[in-house]
Amino acid sequence: MIQREREISPPEDLVLAEAEAALAAVDRDPRSGLPLAERAARRAVRAGHAAGASTAERAWGHALLHMGDLAGAVRHLGRAAAWGARAGSPQLAAEARHKLAFAVLQRGRPQAALREIDAALPDLQGAPAARARAQRAIVLHVMGRIDESLAEYDAARRVLRREADLLGVQRMLVNRALVHADRHAFAVAGRDLAEAEALARELGRPLTIGLIANHLGLLETLRGDVPAALRHLDRAERIIAAHGAQLGTLYQDRAELLLSVGLIAEAKAAAERAVATFGRERRRLKVPEVQLLLTQAELLAGDPAAAGRHAAAALRRFRAQDRRAWAELARLNLLRARLAAGRRPRVAPAVVDAMVATLDAAGWPGAALDAAVVAALLAPPGGERERHYLDRAAGAARSRGPALVRARGWYARALQHRAAGDLRGVLSAARAGLRILDEHGSAMGATDLRVHAAAHRADLLALGLDAALDTGRPETLLEFSERARASRLLAPPVLPPEDPELTALLARLRTVTRELSAGASTALVGRQAALERRIRDRSRHIGAAAGGGPARPVAARELGAALGEWALVEYVRRDGRLHAVTVVDGRVRVHRLETRSPAELGDLIERVTFAVRRHARRSAAAQAAARALLADTAARLDALLLGPLSEVDERPLVVVPTGPLHSLPWSLVPSCAGRPVTVAPSASLWYRSRARRPAARSVVAVAGPRLPAAAPEAEAVAAVHRGAALTGAAATVGAVLAALPDAGLVHLAAHGRLSAENPLFSDIELADGPLMVYDVERLPRVPHTLVLAACDSGRPVVRTGDELMGLGVAFLARGAAQLVASVLPVPDATTRPLMVAFHEGLAAGRSPAAALAEAQAALRRADPEAAAAAAGFVCIGAGIDPLFA
Repeated sequence: MIQREREISPPEDLVLAEAEAALAAVDRDPRSGLPLAERAARRAVRAGHAAGASTAERAWGHALLHMGDLAGAVRHLGRAAAWGARAGSPQLAAEARHKLAFAVLQRGRPQAALREIDAALPDLQGAPAARARAQRAIVLHVMGRIDESLAEYDAARRVLRREADLLGVQRMLVNRALVHADRHAFAVAGRDLAEAEALARELGRPLTIGLIANHLGLLETLRGDVPAALRHLDRAERIIAAHGAQLGTLYQDRAELLLSVGLIAEAKAAAERAVATFGRERRRLKVPEVQLLLTQAELLAGDPAAAGRHAAAALRRFRAQDRRAWAELARLNLLRARLAAGRRPRVAPAVVDAMVATLDAAGWPGAALDAAVVAALLAPPGGERERHYLDRAAGAARSRGPALVRARGWYARALQHRAAGDLRGVLSAARAGLRILDEHGSAMGATDLRVHAAAHRADLLALGLDAALDTGRPETLLEFSERARASRLLAPPVLPPEDPELTALLARLRTVTRELSAGASTALVGRQAALERRIRDRSRHIGAAAGGGPARPVAARELGAALGEWALVEYVRRDGRLHAVTVVDGRVRVHRLETRSPAELGDLIERVTFAVRRHARRSAAAQAAARALLADTAARLDALLLGPLSEVDERPLVVVPTGPLHSLPWSLVPSCAGRPVTVAPSASLWYRSRARRPAARSVVAVAGPRLPAAAPEAEAVAAVHRGAALTGAAATVGAVLAALPDAGLVHLAAHGRLSAENPLFSDIELADGPLMVYDVERLPRVPHTLVLAACDSGRPVVRTGDELMGLGVAFLARGAAQLVASVLPVPDATTRPLMVAFHEGLAAGRSPAAALAEAQAALRRADPEAAAAAAGFVCIGAGIDPLFA
């Protein structure tokens, strides 16, 4: 008979040593330390070693806490406390309880967390007591008790440094930095995080380095350095994900960053990922914080009803968590949502006063400023309360705080002047606030960040435009109309540094896109989306020199002198009304047009597009119906947009559109038929573009693939100017990018694609794949004049503040003086007659606008089918001077 060998219990000192080693391993890396903690806990429990079991269970709970398993963390930390009591060690039990307090806090119970720590503190001495006090400081910070939190951190810091507890010091510094960041004490917060990272490296704690990178991203977000924030957050995500730790807070901080630059859709997606992650981990504490971010996103998106629902839900949760300061922050957002919806909330003055006082005491400068502004808006107009709160908010205008806070201060100052009936003061304050925001936006190198950051200009612009209209001075309305549009195009362009990684990503995307053109597959579509996301994120790391905001808007007298015999018409939207500002013979006039809503105006332009597309069908009946629809819609647009402007007469036109008018094919408007018309994103850009002269006279014509008529068109254009043609396999992205900087005029005949969702991936197709906006932005120079004979290449994506994105816009942003492009789909075989006639006009000394108008008029008489294809082309930019004078 075989005798079963009895299991031999390890020596007691070995059990405790294994538990302590597991605790140290978990501190360094929760994922790799977890198996050690599990094994040590099971051995200690089998051996009945209470101290070892307490230590190992604490390590196990600590690992689960970092990996997002809050329920498991609470269970094991509770066991650790019980084993500590069984061991007769109040200190072991207390250390488990203060760690348990953090798990309880994450479940949304800060008062319970505070009770756990306060119960543990009497049984702790020295460094363990100091660690518990640092934990207590975290809870107080969450509850909005900032001064008490800092006092606890200071008390803990002295003991931890005296005891040489480097790990305790490192943790304390990380968490204290967040308090300083909330108070906008950025230099102090940065020093804390720098020291904490140095300690984490010394202690060999890679996950902690990732968490510190996350906090650095939040710090730079609050400070306003968006490219730096993105670099930190991307680094944090790589490290944290590699260690299998929680990503919910990172998604939350990324959402806050994206909101700060107006990237609403991406911010909402990041916030929703954070909510899902916190829900999965049962971290109820964080969910209402993210609901406030969703509130702000919906406010920026213009949906106050959805914003109000998020704010109300957050308010209920904060009250349940007994977080008074956060509850008042939710109340502030709820009031902002109701004001944005056009409702004046009924709220007692005492409630409003308490909200402002609480947010001020919490040490949140931005929230306290917004609360004061809302309090002023809710106060009786002209009364003492309104003056008091506006005075309080306006003080931030000349503070040393972040750009967004200072700009809100100038908004409050503009409200002060409006309340006093001082229109000049309103305009002056609005200019100052816009200047701060423009400099802030220009410090970002990435185009999409610059464009979307303009969303923060909306409130100041609304006050400025209203005041400009009320002055009755057309020149002032022209000035603020210029400030309200395409500010990004007036800022100095940013040339990205050489980036081999970005170059490689673009090349890979071209390959995938070429493969997709041969036949889509789910795998290829997924690879394309992933590559586009990596390119977008990589490009956003680029910064630009601070202080390089847009130049001042062109003055009316300068504009009048530059126009000569031409007339300028600039359209302005305000409160659903459309106004036209005209400049003719140096005189500025304003017309209030009998307009429809922006949606109705967009509908008319969509009808034009529909009619032109329908005319391309071969059916005679379809073409006849399309012509009737087009004639009726174009006549209505003509009567609306140009009919009341008698001073314009039959002069050639510079048109500055707004909203959907950027996509209007102006040659189809009856009074513009045969008339030279050039379209400009702003009068100031037109004025600057006109001053540019071609650096070279060389001409290059390019033909893309899968268009049988493109090569003959390119060769014909090249022959007109005695230039070069790139066709067939020679028309690669590399060849075209090499030719663009040294050419004065470039003609591109190719398939075009406007990506409405991701405008920076709008492209034209060449022999080896697409040439994208990202490629254009990396060129040191672009041609003086471009012709884009490609579908939709002239149609921009219009963002808040008439900020424009798209392929044609990218060339203008890089310094092109003008381009000719289509805002409609272009049939393959029918553009050659227009293009040849247009280039012959250029060669004969016509201006681009005149050459295009004459070519379109000639086709209208001779070839109706070719005329329909030609109608979508517009001249964009300078347009009025001969190219080869």
